[in-house]
Amino acid sequence: MRSLRDALITFRRSPLLSALSVTTIAFSLFAFGLFGLVTLNIRVALERLEDRVEIRAFIAETASPESMGQAAGDISAYPEVSSARIVTQEQALGRAQKELGDFRDVFEGAVLPASIDVTLKSGFRDPATVKRVAGRIKAFSFVDDIRYGEEWIEKLYRLRNIAGVAGVVLGTAFASVSMIIIGATIRMAVLARAREIAIMRLVGATDAYIRRPFLIEGLTKGIMGGLLALLFTYVARSIIDRYLIETVFFDRKVALLGLVFGAMIGLVGSAVSVGRHLRRI
Repeated sequence: MRSLRDALITFRRSPLLSALSVTTIAFSLFAFGLFGLVTLNIRVALERLEDRVEIRAFIAETASPESMGQAAGDISAYPEVSSARIVTQEQALGRAQKELGDFRDVFEGAVLPASIDVTLKSGFRDPATVKRVAGRIKAFSFVDDIRYGEEWIEKLYRLRNIAGVAGVVLGTAFASVSMIIIGATIRMAVLARAREIAIMRLVGATDAYIRRPFLIEGLTKGIMGGLLALLFTYVARSIIDRYLIETVFFDRKVALLGLVFGAMIGLVGSAVSVGRHLRRI
């Protein structure tokens, strides 16, 4: 309780510095939050595109309905496959006319091949898995051709990997900057109370006792900065939603994790700064 009281006293003694520290931390975490929001929406967009990944096996005209049905059943049993649906020639023509409405006259009297449309389960839509499943389906004797957008899938996953790596690298950079800022503010607080700390040591106070209020201060600043950053991020997202495009915001678990992350940054930054400067006093 005494450590908490000392931390609150520090806030009262220098409200301007404390407010500046919290605001600086908030803007550092806000930049991190904005990037996290961009990364989240890129991931959601990629997941929506992944849902459209499918394999289309075109069937020879000589194939019987029984053999097509048997093949669809066998393909549905693959562990990677979610569903295998037979599309007849009439259904293929109707789909083409619907998807290309402006050019529906082109398909008048046309005959399109029947196909088996295969949808893959989530987690099995990477290029290697899609290619492997397509190879198994192509082994059926009555399959004339098979299409699954190989280049498109590879580009999709390349973009996903790039976004993931960029998220880790930039996230680490923003976290490091935030820790440096918190450490600098705690360092100023330690130096301002250098004489008081020296007297406390003379009367027998341990380093752990001296360090505790600063750790609580850093933790509190990290939480307050995290709350402000979350508010700023929500406002920015609302503006983007209103004037640009519809976006997805963090769910409760991610928002809570962001606050915990801000608290940990404040705690670690304080611990490093206090430990370093107590040795010099």
